Amino acid sequence: MTETLNTPRTSLDSLLGPSPGELETPKPPEFDSIAEERQYRKEQLAAGFRLFGRFGFSEGVAGHITVRDPENPEWFWVNPFGMSFNQIKASDLLLVDHHGTILHGNRPVNQAAFCIHSQVHKARPDALAAAHSHSLYGKAFATLGIKLDPITQDSCAFFEDHGLYNEFHGVVNDLEEGRRIGKALGQYKAVILQNHGLLTVGESVAETVWWFITMERSCQAQLLAMAAGTPKLIDRETALQVRDQTGTHESGWFSARPLWDQIVLSDPDLFD
Repeated sequence: MTETLNTPRTSLDSLLGPSPGELETPKPPEFDSIAEERQYRKEQLAAGFRLFGRFGFSEGVAGHITVRDPENPEWFWVNPFGMSFNQIKASDLLLVDHHGTILHGNRPVNQAAFCIHSQVHKARPDALAAAHSHSLYGKAFATLGIKLDPITQDSCAFFEDHGLYNEFHGVVNDLEEGRRIGKALGQYKAVILQNHGLLTVGESVAETVWWFITMERSCQAQLLAMAAGTPKLIDRETALQVRDQTGTHESGWFSARPLWDQIVLSDPDLFD
C-alpha cells in the first residue's frame, strides 16, 4: 500500500528558496562619521596583520600593510617597526603622512615601509590599501624574474593584471626605489618584485590582503607544477573570463570574508 502525504505540492521555486533578488550578499559597510570609518579601517588592518601572522608571512621585522586615513588620503596607517604580526592591535598602529612624519603613535616606522608605501599610494590614488611581505613562496617565485602563468582558476585572477619589477637594489631605503616599484605596479592589482617578494593593492584592506594570500599560494602552485613537469596553460579567452569573475574588487573583498570571520573569532583582542 502506498502512503499518500496530505500536504500540498511544493513548487520548485519554493524548494530552491528565495529568488536572487531577495538574497542578501554581505557588502562593505558605510559610515556616518570619519571617526567610525577610521576605527573600522584600523581594525581591518589589525586583522590583516593577524592573518599575515597566521599564514606565516613574517620574516623578522620585514613586511607591512597600509591603509589610507579617511580624513586625509595622504596619511596612512601602518604597523610599528619590529612588532609581531601576531600581536598587533588596532591601538598599536601608527599614522604617517607622505613626508614620513608620525602623526599618531610612539614607535618608529619601518623606513622601507615608508619608502615603498608612500610612493605606491602616490602612484595609485585609487588604492586604499597596500600589502608587502617576504613570504616564502612569493620570494622564491620572485627569483625567477617571470610573471604568474594562468595555470589554475585561482591564478587567473592575476592574468594580465600584475606587473614585474625586474630589478633589485637592496633594502628599499630611498624614495626613488619606491617610485620605481610604484611605476612597475602600474594600474595592476599586484606586482612581483624580483629577488624580493610580492606587493598587492586594493580598494579595501580585506581585498588587498586576499590578493596577497591567493597570489602567494598561486606562486606555490606554479613552483610545484614547474618542478613536476610543464604546466598546461589556460587559454587567454578563458583566463580573462575567469579573471572578470574572480579578480574584481568586489570578489576580492568577498573572498576574504571567511578568513576575517575566523580571525575575529580567534583573536578578539585585535580590536583593543
